[in-house]
Amino acid sequence: MNDNKKAMRKLRLQVQMSVDGCIAGPNNEMDWLVWDDDYLKYLNDITESVDTIIMGRKMVKGFIPYWREVANKPDDPMYEIAKKMIETPKIVFTKSLNKSEWPNTEIATGDLKDEITKLKNLDGRDIIVYGGISFDSSLIKEKLIDEFYLFINPIILGSGKTIFKDFKEIQKLTLIESKVFDCGLVLLHYAVKKN
Repeated sequence: MNDNKKAMRKLRLQVQMSVDGCIAGPNNEMDWLVWDDDYLKYLNDITESVDTIIMGRKMVKGFIPYWREVANKPDDPMYEIAKKMIETPKIVFTKSLNKSEWPNTEIATGDLKDEITKLKNLDGRDIIVYGGISFDSSLIKEKLIDEFYLFINPIILGSGKTIFKDFKEIQKLTLIESKVFDCGLVLLHYAVKKN
C-alpha cells in the first residue's frame, strides 16, 4: 500500500441561503442576508484555508468590483475578507471569453468535470466556489463539490432561486460541524459521502 499518495484538494461551496433553500429572491434580491462579527471571522478563517476561488462568468462581473471597492476601505468590517478575495487567484469558467478582463484571474473554457479534476490534482490548498446560481447548480449536478458550508438565514422566502433544483438523485452527507451565530445564522458544514 502506498502511503505517499497525495490527497486531492477539496472543492468547497460556501453560500448563504434561506430556510427554504433559496440563495436569492425571485428577482435576485439579497437584502435579507444577515451577518455579524463572529460570522465575518468565521468567513475569514474559511478563506485563509483556500488558495483558489472559482466562479462562473455571470458572478465575476459583480464579485470582483464589489470586493475591490471594499478592499479600499480599511474601516469596513469586511476589509480583511475583501483583501483575501482580491489577492486569492481566481478562475472564471466561461464559454464566451477567451481572456481574462480582471487581474489575478484566469479563464477556464474546457469541460467542467475535466477542468475541476485537473484543479483538484494540482498541489496547493483547497478550492472554494463563490459561483453564481447556475454555476453552483452545475457543480452540484456533476457531483464535484466535496464540502458544503451552508449558512442558513432566519427567513423563509416562499419563492426564489435555488442551487439544488437540477439535482435529481440522493446525495448523502456527513455533518462535520454546526454552529449558531448571534445574528440568527446557522452553519451546517457537510462533507459529501463518496460512493
